[in-house]
Amino acid sequence: MTVTLFKNAAIVDGTADRPLDPVDVLVADGLIQSVGTNVKTPSDARVIDVSGKTLMPGLIDAHVHVVAVEADLKLNARLPDAVVIVRSINLMNEMLLRGFTTVRDLGGATGVVREAVRYSPIPVPRLNLPGNAISQSGGHTDQRGPFDVTPMPSTYIPLGSLGRVVDGVADVRRACREEIKGGADFIKIMANGGVSSPTDPIHFLGFAREEILAAVEEADNAGTYVAAHLYTDKGIRRAVELGVHSLEHCNLIEAETARFAAERGCIAVPTLITYDKLSSEGASVGLPPASVAKVDDVRLKGLESLRIMYEAGLPMAYGSDLLGAMHRHQSGEFALRGSVLPAQAVIDSTTRIAARLLRMEGKIGCVQPGAFGDLIVVHGNPLADLSLLAGQGEHIPIIMKGGAVIKGQRA
Repeated sequence: MTVTLFKNAAIVDGTADRPLDPVDVLVADGLIQSVGTNVKTPSDARVIDVSGKTLMPGLIDAHVHVVAVEADLKLNARLPDAVVIVRSINLMNEMLLRGFTTVRDLGGATGVVREAVRYSPIPVPRLNLPGNAISQSGGHTDQRGPFDVTPMPSTYIPLGSLGRVVDGVADVRRACREEIKGGADFIKIMANGGVSSPTDPIHFLGFAREEILAAVEEADNAGTYVAAHLYTDKGIRRAVELGVHSLEHCNLIEAETARFAAERGCIAVPTLITYDKLSSEGASVGLPPASVAKVDDVRLKGLESLRIMYEAGLPMAYGSDLLGAMHRHQSGEFALRGSVLPAQAVIDSTTRIAARLLRMEGKIGCVQPGAFGDLIVVHGNPLADLSLLAGQGEHIPIIMKGGAVIKGQRA
């Protein structure tokens, strides 16, 4: 593999409110080897001078759905697996070209997807996944209407379903064990009602306490954690009390619960851009009317939830949670967060905090020896202008993943 030296690199990684003083960064064998001044460099190294630009760790999106290729999730579940895989690979390639070198799926991407992308002819981000999300009957991955009594599959789950439906402690345990057996990095449960499902108003709590405790124990037994789909303050508080670690969305959280979650060591993953786009584009891209009607229940409190969690000291990772054609807005989350949070905090959410959530600290989300060679070069300083990270990577001339240049200067 080619050895690459980034010269005069002003690093922005979320740890400071200004770019760090310029250094040289040497990448070889897929890893960052050295960071500093006067770095010893092989004579055949490719040298990229990034003076006047910013060098950042590859971005991390901690809440995506790579198999949600259609916004209508009932339609998505009916697509053949082969179609979902091919379209998913294209979606992931687009994410990579926006600068997201690692993504964490929150339901739908199974170990089969991870294995399939090993053979992808086009590059995709690193993939952290939970397998199928786990829901109860009538919950957030149950796309049946109120009068549809068709049994939900318990063995073969169509890839486009995003999740499986189980009821009772024994079935929750079995589902968790099967997802972990299949390669899940963590467990995802649905612990509140949702927008994109037909029979669960936002305030629904879904699983019984005993069922959530069972999922938490099974995850802990496997050395991992539970992430939960959550909106209401009551639902969030309950989940934290029961041992849930990763709190997805959190639009209706209140200050006391945010402080409690911070004390318990939880990490939140707000996903404001999805509600913004579900409101403006959902109907046009196939979101059912019943789902469109529920969007404002959570969208209108989103920015306030950011302030509440920030002031409570609850760490927040970056998430987008988009569906179908709306995936193109993935980088729009930067501007939404930047309207109420310091730019440093926004960048920190997609580097250091996201890496901690994925339990990959020191490997991603940083520019230091031993980390993967996942780097992006940005025109200008995103601490002064977050829009440089927006769009489809127009302001990101170079993207490197695992030491290989995906976009920009090649050998």
